[in-house]
Amino acid sequence: QVQLVESGGGLVQAGGSLRLSCAASGRAFGSRTMGWFRQAPGKEREFVASIRWGDGSTYYADSVKGRFTISRDNAKNTVYLQMNSLKPEDTAVYYCAAGKEFLLVRGTRADEYNYWGQGTQVTVSS
Repeated sequence: QVQLVESGGGLVQAGGSLRLSCAASGRAFGSRTMGWFRQAPGKEREFVASIRWGDGSTYYADSVKGRFTISRDNAKNTVYLQMNSLKPEDTAVYYCAAGKEFLLVRGTRADEYNYWGQGTQVTVSS
């Protein structure tokens, strides 16, 4: 079992920055692909970014490419999402997700993940 706790959300003006953190407890953090998804009111949950275990390859949604950066610290069992140049359309609940142990996937689909955090609200004002 893996438990995920997100933090770092909040209210920020357009153009500002936030860094989200996701602390994981449980086994084999370093052997799991980790991802961030988001869900805005009235919309479906969508992929934001992922970081694969092993080679650390990263993947981004086109809407955040060049503005967001995902990273991980396996020693701290934590994954981060640095969000710069935030826009009002980035407003959503952001969820951290952990994939199946040793499953080497890009992590761009929700069905590639077994564990989810409770989410953290990000609100970007115009």
